[in-house]
Amino acid sequence: MAELCCLFSVGSAIRTYYNNPEGHSNNLRILITGGAGFIGSHVTDRFIRDGHEVVVLDNLVTGDKRNLNPRARFVNLDIRDRKGVEQLLAEGRFDVIDHHAAQMDVRKSTEDPLYDAEVNILGSINLIAAAVRHGVGKFIYVSTGGAVHGEPKRLPVEEGDPVNPECQYGISKHTVEHYLYLYRLLYKLNYVVLRYPNVFGPRQNPHGEAGVIAIFTGKIMDGETPTIFGDGEQLRDYVFVEDVAEANALALKRGDGEIVNVGSGKGTSVNELFGHLKKHLRFGGEAKHAPLRPGEIQRIYLSGRKARQVLGWEPRVGVEEGLRRTVEWVEQSRCSGQWR
Repeated sequence: MAELCCLFSVGSAIRTYYNNPEGHSNNLRILITGGAGFIGSHVTDRFIRDGHEVVVLDNLVTGDKRNLNPRARFVNLDIRDRKGVEQLLAEGRFDVIDHHAAQMDVRKSTEDPLYDAEVNILGSINLIAAAVRHGVGKFIYVSTGGAVHGEPKRLPVEEGDPVNPECQYGISKHTVEHYLYLYRLLYKLNYVVLRYPNVFGPRQNPHGEAGVIAIFTGKIMDGETPTIFGDGEQLRDYVFVEDVAEANALALKRGDGEIVNVGSGKGTSVNELFGHLKKHLRFGGEAKHAPLRPGEIQRIYLSGRKARQVLGWEPRVGVEEGLRRTVEWVEQSRCSGQWR
């Protein structure tokens, strides 16, 4: 384990110096944005478990300090803050930036597209440009597989299939993929794009920008009846968060210049999810039904073929096992008062 030798702060940035008596030459200095969030915190845990030095950047708008790994250094900073980001990268000398921070609420992107673009496009460009100036070795960018394609023509969706987003969030996330391609072409910035499916697991807060699993679990445990929009036969690609963290770990050294779906290649319906959750939560009721929400994609799931070829990745935890682990975590965390 790396021994902490010296710690000091410069402005809003924090830098940590380590003495590594074990001589782990493969250890990397990583900045992870959005590392106090649901997915980013799991990726942080994985990087630290693998022996890397991690700094977490998060403005805590949707992130939560309870998710922070105590072995990571935390910087409360907005990715749009040009001076703050510049200072942090100048002092940090990072090998890798893993960029999870985002405005990820589809409905908010529709209601306030300017804010969505400011965070997802301008904030990301701020990071990308600073990464070039300060010699960052690799930029891992988290995009969305579910929102960039719109209603697909074929399933499972491949990376090269048509990109026709049907929401502002999908547009903003896809736009940054073009900037990364350009910055590799012009400035030799190495990158990999990971297009996520519907990620689920522990720490997904049902009161935030959560997916259907966290919302259903929270409703049932609060004694409320979940609502299914439409007939419940909508198909989505659900991947457990620990498997997603594994994809990020593999992307540190693989996938250069590629766009990769972190997908299972399988679709699961909302009705199937509800059935699994009823069993794990011992819920005897039925869901309410409401009209389908406008603009909702009916069927999408992502091919994992390229992830296997390029990253050597495939999901290990199935949907039902992942749901069991998620429910177990929610029950334990509620008993301890960690989540309400």
